[in-house]
Amino acid sequence: MATTTITGYTDKVSVAPGGEITFHISVENAESAHVEIVRLIHGDEHPDGPGFIEEVLASSISGAHPVSKQFVDVGNAVVIDDPAERLALTGPMTLHAYVFPTTPAKGRQVILGRFSLTETAGYALGINGEGRLTFWVGDGSDTDEITSPVPLMHHTWYFVSASYDPRSGKALLHQEAVVGPYNGRLGKVAPFDHRSSVEQKLRIKPKSATTPFMWAAAANAAPIRGAYKDFVYNGKIDRSGVFDRALTLDEMKAVHAGQQLSPGPLAFWDTAEGYGPDGIDDVVRDTTPSGLNGRGVQRPVRAMTGYNWSGKHDDWRVAPEEYGAIAFHDDAVVDCEWEPTVTWTVPEGTRSGAYAARVTIGDVEDHITFFIRPTKATAPILYLMPTNSYLAYANEMIVHHVPVGQAILAHPAVLTEAEADYFQDPRYGRSTYDHHSDGAGVCFASWKRPILNMRPKWRSSAIGTTWQFPRDLSLIAWLESQGYDYDVATDHDLSEQGIDLLKQYSVVLTGSHPEYWHEAGLNDLEDYLAEGGRLMYLGGNGFYWVISYRDGEPELMEVRKGEAGMRAWQSEPGEYYHQTSAERGGIWRNRARPPQKLTGVGFTTQGFDECHPYVRMPDSYHKSVAWIFDGVEGEVFGDFGLALGGAAGLETERYDLELGTPPHTKLLASSTSWSDNYAGVVEDILFNHPGTLGTQSPTVRADMTYFTTANNGGVFSTGSIAWMSALPCFNYTNNVSQIMKNVLDAFSKPGALPGGAWDQEEKSWT
Repeated sequence: MATTTITGYTDKVSVAPGGEITFHISVENAESAHVEIVRLIHGDEHPDGPGFIEEVLASSISGAHPVSKQFVDVGNAVVIDDPAERLALTGPMTLHAYVFPTTPAKGRQVILGRFSLTETAGYALGINGEGRLTFWVGDGSDTDEITSPVPLMHHTWYFVSASYDPRSGKALLHQEAVVGPYNGRLGKVAPFDHRSSVEQKLRIKPKSATTPFMWAAAANAAPIRGAYKDFVYNGKIDRSGVFDRALTLDEMKAVHAGQQLSPGPLAFWDTAEGYGPDGIDDVVRDTTPSGLNGRGVQRPVRAMTGYNWSGKHDDWRVAPEEYGAIAFHDDAVVDCEWEPTVTWTVPEGTRSGAYAARVTIGDVEDHITFFIRPTKATAPILYLMPTNSYLAYANEMIVHHVPVGQAILAHPAVLTEAEADYFQDPRYGRSTYDHHSDGAGVCFASWKRPILNMRPKWRSSAIGTTWQFPRDLSLIAWLESQGYDYDVATDHDLSEQGIDLLKQYSVVLTGSHPEYWHEAGLNDLEDYLAEGGRLMYLGGNGFYWVISYRDGEPELMEVRKGEAGMRAWQSEPGEYYHQTSAERGGIWRNRARPPQKLTGVGFTTQGFDECHPYVRMPDSYHKSVAWIFDGVEGEVFGDFGLALGGAAGLETERYDLELGTPPHTKLLASSTSWSDNYAGVVEDILFNHPGTLGTQSPTVRADMTYFTTANNGGVFSTGSIAWMSALPCFNYTNNVSQIMKNVLDAFSKPGALPGGAWDQEEKSWT
């Protein structure tokens, strides 16, 4: 019997009452599914906690809805806008480009062309299954091709070209490596000869395909799924063009030398055009009078070093002419482009919170998560859900994609059937912790696709505990259990509304892992605190990586991993600057904004074999902060939790005056005595040496801190991802819960904080 599967996504991250949200659902082996809206309260099924908790809402869309299987057209391409069909060539032609293939031997790939597999028609310059440059034509029933005898080297720049005259049948194919200061695997000192010029007669003449001219793909179709891309290319393509005449070999070499031919090309795409001071658009510009511009599909990566990169600059704004490369990947997905299944108008008065469309067919179900933000504040407490981080980890398979993944985890991964299946077929795209099929790091993550690990109840088999969103629901469950009034908003809402969102609230609560931050959001949070706002930072490894969005595309996030930070991959030399915002990627610490300046603590270690309790430090008994521990007995607390048995662990942070911890910060508690699976973060290590592991290094710990700011503001930080998972233990009655309640009660009330504030002029607490 065929297995029924359900998945889907929403058209937006969050919605306010009165707004609409659309669900795009795909179901295999069923024609109808039951849909209802649920409010999510607790997402961890650990037996020591309250279990999974949801609340069903009466909604206008509750009931059965028709469903079907929806397909994803995976892979990057550039589609050329050609309404006059000028590229529907059947006569003499020449195609040329600079290429940097990354998997030349993976199978047939298109570089440039207008070829339809279903019609067996058209023409294309590409790579055959043996990794050799080839040019082929189709006449509607058969194909013929000319192939280079010299294989292409991977990660090497080439100038490639092909000309063909159907009247004589003569085809000419030429390739030569570009020898320069930087050419991937090829060095200037010891180059190798892989030039090739071959001439051959083709036995057929091309028939015009009805599909568009594309870079990096051919057109295909199937009866059930419809049109899709095939022969998708992995690698970079730099400046390229098409002539409507057959060039000679000397003319091809002249094009490579930068000479202008007469008559000129039918189209010439200058891929270094369109670079503005604030980012790069997705238009590939034809600089000839033909105006045959192209548009990127599934967001090919720009701001990449080209065939002529000198190595002198790493900012594409300084030398845009050296950054003409566009990178393509056969497994890229930023938008599934599914048909909508059902749209819900959120009734006025609906509570702010975490929600899902629960889709069920018999015993099979899925929760398609989204958030309802308030139109305006309804409570003094704002829970800011870290949706940037959810995107960064969306569908992550780090245990497979990082060679040391299992060593970091300290145990072999035991995958669920769903995780193993997705590794074999990553049909909804990868996370920014993964690699594309050619080994390049994934730098784009989008909301417009199913995010399988952003579901309640998701428990990572690799990590051995919940991660990100399902863990963050534990705070909602705790707030509910304690009777607090609160609102929920997201990083995306902060990006849209700015500081005006934060200023409505007395206190902002973070999730367990608010790792990825947009510059504007970070600025707004700093300004909020400087004006007297209060922050409870309830996680670890937060405020760490730089991310950016392009205006008008809040669903698509860019990350470029730089030369520091605990990273699953690193951008290639010269490719650290984002294409969406023109800002340098990497960690905020390398842009002089270490987290300690904001929260008092910053990332110091990670490990996934054990979690620990905290021990109170001498500062915690000072009159200014002793109130935080009212009702807490003894010096040790948090020796329990749904995350590996403790409130401190997984990824933790430390107090560090040299990195910007405010001098008057109180070190309330610390957790030490970690195993050697907890190692110091790489940004702290200038030389490899003994003494950086958990049993040896004093920096391997989790610190809890508190400091006040101007205008009765304050910041409380737990320094641990595992903290939130301790809240639900013992029916929410525990010392971690008591500390949370003490701080939140104080932070959510107007006026002075208990214990007074630090007087900068007097250098004392008042």
